[in-house]
Amino acid sequence: MPRILSIDYGLKRTGLAVTDPFKIVATGLATIESKEIIPFLKNYLQTEAVELIIVGDPKNLDGTATHATGLVNAFLKQLAQHFPAVPVKRVDERFTSKMAQQSIIQSVAKKKDRRNKALVDEIAATILLQDYMLQQGGL
Repeated sequence: MPRILSIDYGLKRTGLAVTDPFKIVATGLATIESKEIIPFLKNYLQTEAVELIIVGDPKNLDGTATHATGLVNAFLKQLAQHFPAVPVKRVDERFTSKMAQQSIIQSVAKKKDRRNKALVDEIAATILLQDYMLQQGGL
């Protein structure tokens, strides 16, 4: 059964999360350097069936574009070029990084581990996917 893949794309790092095959649980997959995202996805999609990719859409509180919107738009073009058969949806990512940081503060004991930005990106992608699934009536 195909999965849903969530991407929290950033200038330096990209957080990834994925559903289980039954689309019941969203879990963090990885955080990778953004320049390696396309090769990573090519490998991943060769071994796993993905029916949908959701990508965090950066917005200001008032719904306007942020400084990262152009970066995400360019990434979306790359996705369409390399993976034309996989549908892609933009999903509002407001507050996901802040929620991820709060989740880490509450669950990670060591202060050094709480500063791990890669972990924040992966958890943000997971929160993005969980929110999407809840909106679709899942989870």
